[in-house]
Amino acid sequence: MPLVRERPRLSFSHPKVAARRVARVSLLVLRIDLPQMMVQIRIRNAAACAAALATSFIFAACGPESVSKGAPPVSTASTPQQAAGIDTMRSRTTSDTTRDTTRRALARRDSAARDTAVAGATAVTPASVPNDAAALPRLRNRTSHDSVSYTSAIRAGMRASSRGSWPVKGPEPLPGAVFPDHRVVAFYGNPLVKKMGVLGEYPVDDMLARLDQEVRRWQDADPSVPVQPALHLIAVVAQGAPGRDGMYRLRMPDTLIERVYSWAQRKHALLFLDIQVGHSTVQAEVPRLLKFLERPDVHLGLDPEFSMHYDKEGLKPSTKIGTMMASDVNYAVRTLSDLVAAKHLPPKVLVVHRFTQRMVPNPQDIHLDPRVQIVMDMDGFGPPWLKFDSYRDYEVTAPVQYTGFKLFFHNDAKSGESLITPRELLHLVPKPLYIQYQ
Repeated sequence: MPLVRERPRLSFSHPKVAARRVARVSLLVLRIDLPQMMVQIRIRNAAACAAALATSFIFAACGPESVSKGAPPVSTASTPQQAAGIDTMRSRTTSDTTRDTTRRALARRDSAARDTAVAGATAVTPASVPNDAAALPRLRNRTSHDSVSYTSAIRAGMRASSRGSWPVKGPEPLPGAVFPDHRVVAFYGNPLVKKMGVLGEYPVDDMLARLDQEVRRWQDADPSVPVQPALHLIAVVAQGAPGRDGMYRLRMPDTLIERVYSWAQRKHALLFLDIQVGHSTVQAEVPRLLKFLERPDVHLGLDPEFSMHYDKEGLKPSTKIGTMMASDVNYAVRTLSDLVAAKHLPPKVLVVHRFTQRMVPNPQDIHLDPRVQIVMDMDGFGPPWLKFDSYRDYEVTAPVQYTGFKLFFHNDAKSGESLITPRELLHLVPKPLYIQYQ
């Protein structure tokens, strides 16, 4: 669901050298001032090239508003059994298609110029803020556009860190808290539909083996932070049809949640239950899941993309990108906090997906609670430069508590780029502590 407007392609060429001067032959002086001519020509050419280069950097630095996100099924199904036949591609508007074409064109243009510098020999930390680009990590075999966005995201994080924005000054972690002493690596999806994510794409044993592989890759990339595996199940799925109650959402049966929970237990993994409310609300959907959230290894996720409220009231899910306000998130935080206190549980994790400003327009109003750890997850698929830009714009510049980064095994590779690696992500500031694969 690309969200950029068609831009004219820019083309730069050196201006033609000024017309040759004709030397006038004087009876007294027969001379052509060649050195002066060459200096003037070089000055003109240098000025033209500098202007073209400056314009090129401005164009490369101006990223689109957001990345596109893998969508849930849009279906008329009203039962979990019918849901198995859902088409998982989001309904796209004409403007979506135009912006998608633009984004692919940009990726093709940049793929011609590969940056061959060695990948990040020097780790970037908030405590060491380099002043020159040479000290920043470089990308290997990525486009020049990727490199510009990557550097921009890292620099933005370092500036925010130097201002004291990161790490966020929040409650001290309680005993048993997941963050910041662990990094979660999660597989996302729904077993009823293969195209919704890796969780349902492969047979269970194969899927769990792939999860083990990604966990090892992250542990090798950062041995200092233990990696906690997780499964992230879409437990309430937005729909394109109203269903029996008119809520445009499909609740997964308890038997399915229990089945996925048993898979998680096989790997000592956490289970996240994700909610796409459609025309329902967070207030209506969270209480139904409390019997699962009472378990110490079960946590919650909210997906504002499919919340058709506020300025999206009455629209079908997937026709527009939805919105949740901080008040919706705060309700979930209060509910989880009360549950933790009542059942004497370790802190809960709440993951909130975000890849546009309007998905959560007022993140500064989200209230922190020592019993609930909040992750703002940079969602959405696209080429690396677009994801780096979105991380900068919706994570780095809008601190809440912890950050996440979502990767799409298939959709992120559509432009021909390889998937962003753990080592590349670990140079971002702040380093994401929740990694989700779809």
